[in-house]
Amino acid sequence: MKNTIYSTKGAEVGSVTLPENVFGVEYNADLVHQVVVAYQANARRSTAHTKTRSEVRGGGKKPWRQKGTGRARHGSSRSPIWIGGGVTFGPRNERIYTQKINRRQAAKALYVMLSKKLQDSQLLFIDTLIIPEAKTKYASDIMKALTAVKGFETLTTEKPTNALVLLPKITPEIAISFANLSFVRVDEVRNVNAYDLARFRYIIIASPEDAISFFAKKMMKHRRNTSQSNDVVAISENA
Repeated sequence: MKNTIYSTKGAEVGSVTLPENVFGVEYNADLVHQVVVAYQANARRSTAHTKTRSEVRGGGKKPWRQKGTGRARHGSSRSPIWIGGGVTFGPRNERIYTQKINRRQAAKALYVMLSKKLQDSQLLFIDTLIIPEAKTKYASDIMKALTAVKGFETLTTEKPTNALVLLPKITPEIAISFANLSFVRVDEVRNVNAYDLARFRYIIIASPEDAISFFAKKMMKHRRNTSQSNDVVAISENA
């Protein structure tokens, strides 16, 4: 698989060979959904908290005597049916929302989303991204120039999740220059996951050789771990 490499001015400068096992994976909607939901759950914070009847204030005295008043019997104003009483089955901050994600699952979902973005023409490779000085103008000019690439005309649309720029390493000049652009986020390749790729519309990868090398090493690592686990299973079965 070959794909075009562009400069930061939107001109073609070469091509790059993409590995099939990373950028040619068949789309698996169920896997992507499972991994994305797990990432969202793991990022969820348990801040909502209600008090039960044992935690609310007051209620130490019986509101009125048991019989003879003509009213329903009550033992405490902390009861959930009273205004200001405790809450039944309300949200509690000790609840744990985290979900387990296997490494192989997360890696496979990442490759699936990279392949999907490439198939949908929403993945752009640029040769390098260097900003000499921390100024928003440099970042803005680069993003405007990349709108000249076919399929990326709406790259600068003012949406918080419109573009994700992946770099081998983020310098202070790059971080400051892109900070004021609300429609784009910059991150390092090593931090990307399937949730980020699914959330952002356009993906821009700078220095594609380094990124492809990182993905290839990650793929080999998971294959090696898988083969080792299979050997362990075979030994235990023979035993």
